Amino acid sequence: MDAAGEKSGLIDQWAVRASRGFRALQVANYRLFWLSQLISQTGSWMQATAQAWLVLQITASPLPLGVVTALQFLPMMLLSLFGGVLADRLPKHRVLLTTQTAALVQAVIFGTLVATGTIQLWHIYILAVFSGIINAIDNPVRQAFVVELVGPDHLVNAVSLNSMLFNGARIVGPALAGIVIAQAGIAPVLFLNAISFIAVLAGLLKLDPAAFFAVPARAHGPVKQRLQEGLSYSWHTPEVLTIMIVVASIGTFGYNFSVLLPLLGGFVLRTDAAQFGMLSAFLGAGSLMAALTTAYAGKATMPRLFAGAMGFSVLLAALALSTNFALSGALLVALGFAGIIFATSANTLLQLQVPGNLRGRVMSLYVLLFAGTTPIGGFFIGALSNRVGVSLTVLACAGLCLAGVTGALLYHRATCALPTLVDEDMAVAG
Repeated sequence: MDAAGEKSGLIDQWAVRASRGFRALQVANYRLFWLSQLISQTGSWMQATAQAWLVLQITASPLPLGVVTALQFLPMMLLSLFGGVLADRLPKHRVLLTTQTAALVQAVIFGTLVATGTIQLWHIYILAVFSGIINAIDNPVRQAFVVELVGPDHLVNAVSLNSMLFNGARIVGPALAGIVIAQAGIAPVLFLNAISFIAVLAGLLKLDPAAFFAVPARAHGPVKQRLQEGLSYSWHTPEVLTIMIVVASIGTFGYNFSVLLPLLGGFVLRTDAAQFGMLSAFLGAGSLMAALTTAYAGKATMPRLFAGAMGFSVLLAALALSTNFALSGALLVALGFAGIIFATSANTLLQLQVPGNLRGRVMSLYVLLFAGTTPIGGFFIGALSNRVGVSLTVLACAGLCLAGVTGALLYHRATCALPTLVDEDMAVAG
């Protein structure tokens, strides 16, 4: 073979290997879903940044920001388990069309109130609750819908690609929001988010239901009984319970970035609007690198989950001690990397472990512990920051995360029930 032919062969081999990390996008339904979600998530991160900046402008206090976050995630704490029942009972495609339409309406109302100059803090509180109710139903349904789009063979890659789009949006959204706020104000950011939901609705309407994979039989019977089935399975399955303990500790005290970043930016690093947007972008950059890593890894392991969770806790403690913008940015990149290694491992291990007829309810518990506990953590952070300062509060949160991860590790070693490796070739139970 001549030099040109050898070079061409190497390029072809590299292209095949590179495409392997994006193989779930070969599924037409998932490709539509993924692209529309990328646009929508970017808009959602823009709105989250604008909302936090607006609250700080109105109040100049950490406590109201904690209250807004608590109100936004309180419905997830109260209703996400019922969202899991809906995920196992109703067609997920139809439910998502409803929730995304409601999210569009919420963004339009929010933008109109800001644009007309009539926005008040209590308006933001109500809109936060409305958003939380939507997400309490949408999140567990969306989590359980992925396997119906791609099937078990591409599930690990699809979960990684979901993390990739989420964190790509986390980079672009806050940075873009900071620029738009600095140049045009907050209202345009909110209207841009409203427009982004049109892409989601268009993508959902174009999906081909006939190409959905192995839709499990819908669960019937009383809601209370369905809830008890999901909770009982999670409690009595040591491998699932181990993951839930880690998710609960980090979800409650670590993944409260909607509160932590504004407080660090406003009271420790003293950032302007553009720098404030960059904080989330730093976090998203690390998260995106981790999502790419897991997309090519093609497997999820318990050691990787614990390594990510431990690393996250230690890096959060280091972030609490930093008062330098550049150093904090570097720590946020590393924190984002560790967090996604943990989160994608937890999500993938659960989805591959759980029977199909229980997946919606178990994933709703995952959503509850990962995001629904934010009202507890958000209020804790806001209230404690008022008393002892932001830095000491973040340090305390890091300690609580580390304690939870350590407890889960000890429990896992005592039960030793979970296989150390789950490959993409495994079939999903049920």
